[in-house]
Amino acid sequence: MTELPRAVSAAMAPGSAEPFESQHSFDLFRAHHYALLARLLAEAPSETTLQHLAALQGDATPLGRAHAALAEAARTARPSVLEREHFHLFVGVGRGEIVPYESFYLTGFMQEKPLARLRQDLAMLGIERKPGTVELEDHVSVLCEIMAGLLDGSFGTADDAASGFFRAHLEPWTPRLFDDLAAAEAANFYRHVAILGRTFMAIEAEALALAA
Repeated sequence: MTELPRAVSAAMAPGSAEPFESQHSFDLFRAHHYALLARLLAEAPSETTLQHLAALQGDATPLGRAHAALAEAARTARPSVLEREHFHLFVGVGRGEIVPYESFYLTGFMQEKPLARLRQDLAMLGIERKPGTVELEDHVSVLCEIMAGLLDGSFGTADDAASGFFRAHLEPWTPRLFDDLAAAEAANFYRHVAILGRTFMAIEAEALALAA
């Protein structure tokens, strides 16, 4: 995954920052947010990660407020507590409170047609599964990591690849995922991650709708 300090440092200035100099700089801003979400959803943050999160800056925009709330939560969080929280939310004994897979959210079952369609789309984009990867490709953290790579040019895909991928594989279900995560019984720190994710996905959807 993208190194978290890089992801955080580029995400520290939310909506009231200076205008982006180019589409490329805006895409990098988006890519770093996806990388940040990918890391936090894949595993509980370490002490170093929490220190970087605590440096996030906020403003009066919805995204800025989400940054500020996550930074405040990171300042008082302990890695050992977050490991248990992440386990109860996403792993559990048998199953966690949240099942963060595209197939599950769209069909109620794992490894169904949405995963097959995703694998077809990844093959068309020339994106291959990393050797040793444990999670299925439709885990939300993997999808966010793919979006980060599409936006920062890591995959060498067409400029509009990220938009199509978002519409097909994130927009239809991640808002519900983040709503569920925010309301989950075990969510404390991760409630703030959920708010950041929900806010960012709403901004992404609105921006793509305006560009259509």
